[in-house]
Amino acid sequence: MENEEVILEKLKKLIKTKKIKELRDFLDSVNEADFPTIFENLNQEQIVMVYRLLSKERAAEVFVELESEDQEKLINCLTDKEINNVMNEIYMDDAVDLIEEMPSNVVKRILANTKPEDRKIINELLKYPDDTAGTIMTTEFMDFKENMTVKDAFERIKQKGLKSETIYNCYVLSIDRKLLGVVDIKSLLVAETDEIVKDIMDTNVIKVQTLQDQEEVTKIFDKYDLVAVPVVDKENRLVGIVTIDDAIDVLQEETSEDFKKMAAINPAKDSYLKTSVFEHAKNRIVWLLVLMISAMLTGGIIEKFESAISALPVLVAFIPMLMGTGGNSGSQSSTLIIRGLATDEISTKDIFKVMWKEFRVALLVGIVLAFVNAIRVMIQYNDIQIAFTVSATLICTVILAKQLGCILPICAKKLKLDPAVMASPLLTTIVDTVSVLLFFTISTAVFNL
Repeated sequence: MENEEVILEKLKKLIKTKKIKELRDFLDSVNEADFPTIFENLNQEQIVMVYRLLSKERAAEVFVELESEDQEKLINCLTDKEINNVMNEIYMDDAVDLIEEMPSNVVKRILANTKPEDRKIINELLKYPDDTAGTIMTTEFMDFKENMTVKDAFERIKQKGLKSETIYNCYVLSIDRKLLGVVDIKSLLVAETDEIVKDIMDTNVIKVQTLQDQEEVTKIFDKYDLVAVPVVDKENRLVGIVTIDDAIDVLQEETSEDFKKMAAINPAKDSYLKTSVFEHAKNRIVWLLVLMISAMLTGGIIEKFESAISALPVLVAFIPMLMGTGGNSGSQSSTLIIRGLATDEISTKDIFKVMWKEFRVALLVGIVLAFVNAIRVMIQYNDIQIAFTVSATLICTVILAKQLGCILPICAKKLKLDPAVMASPLLTTIVDTVSVLLFFTISTAVFNL
């Protein structure tokens, strides 16, 4: 497949020469996912020209791939009929995403050019709370009645298949639309045409509730290797499905959000380049203020032990190493625990198992680090008391840091908070304060300061 630069070069050449037929044929060969990058390098007039050369079905597929800003610009240039064509072709979950991201004046125009029955579905989907299965599901799925024959099922697929997001999984419903089972296309293909759908369906259906957290839905996809999962209401009526592409989008959003929280940054709605400088600053300043104020505790502890420092100034040289080692040790543990909690490998009831394992790991790591450090101190200072003090503090700091690194995320999960908040630099700040306190407490005891 040609890369985007080559595609863009050919496209601009065809636009310049105004070879419309060749341009239309060439656009048919371009993957929908490449259009956002292409549109970034075209002016508004060229974008509209290219878009209007696409077939009705393909235009809708390309539209869904575009960034919200490009979608808005395109809507402002399209006629009402063209908007109507787009809204008729895109799936309901994409329509909901579009409406949620557009300004109110654009939303009014979109809804005005949407069929009344589709408007009703969109409004229903918009009522679901954010970050739930209801907000990411689509209502276009393949459903069968339980008494249908396989032949009838294939006829329904022919009639409804193009408007269904997937036909690989087909859902068998009762008269009152309660979910009875699921049958995949492979089972239909190998079955006799006069067999009843009810007899070949799988009644052990993996399903989710409309109000179930979207992150839990992604875990179900991962656990059961699904391509789609049905969404039911409290009465077990099928109201929609979540497909694997939507699950991947959620997973990417949640992962990006966790990374930002672990770096003490409030998540932004837009991408890095599209977020304003002011918004970036606002998302970072609160946590930086909290961490700065909490770091003052470390300064207060050092000031409290000023007499010990005056008596033995060399102690100050070891503070950065102890703080850095403690912070790194805690970050290692918290990262593993947060990951374990996210994948359900670790649950809150495992807290004591995790603490015991991390204690043993910390003890081994701490002893090795302390031994290496003691050798360095003896070579540099030839003072066994300093070597003992620093090494003892190092072991205690590593143990404490790793314990905090596993306890804090699990406690956050128990309190229904995001465990990612308990990662560095918040954890590092706590460990810094405690490591300095430990160091001077041990130092004053060893040197009688």
